[in-house]
Amino acid sequence: MGGAETEKTAGVGGSLLSSESRHLNVHNKVRKKAMDLLMRREHAVAELQKKLEARDYDTTIVAEVVAQLMDEGLVSDARFTEAFVRYRGNNGHGPQRIRSELRERGVSEKIQAAYLDVGGSQWFERAAQARSKRFGNALPEDFKGRARQARFLQYRGFTSEQIREVLDDV
Repeated sequence: MGGAETEKTAGVGGSLLSSESRHLNVHNKVRKKAMDLLMRREHAVAELQKKLEARDYDTTIVAEVVAQLMDEGLVSDARFTEAFVRYRGNNGHGPQRIRSELRERGVSEKIQAAYLDVGGSQWFERAAQARSKRFGNALPEDFKGRARQARFLQYRGFTSEQIREVLDDV
């Protein structure tokens, strides 16, 4: 009799243990995948969560892992935004386009404002650099040329004021 009782207890305890074990196993898989993604580049919190959920992991486990990574300082919207603004700005993109891309990645307006000074003088310089890199230093000869350069800068995400100043200075 004592042996049968022990088997039942072990059976019940064993299934609980295996459930916990499975949860831990999935948690570790999700964490490993998150770390792999973070090793390649910085990610915004919402972006990382979305990528992990797209792999059909349990959403509660994904949320646990992302929260744990935030607590450990391994994923940060502020750090991501700082690096993203620097990288995209250096590649000739303007503040409006960068802001839109940050919004798509789930970065809050407050964090965007802290790292993206839309009215800053560096954007005028970057607009001028993007224009001269694409079109050279020559003045647009006619309205059609000016409109073409303005469309290019607008597509790159520069404001109307920045575009006007760059094209008037040329």
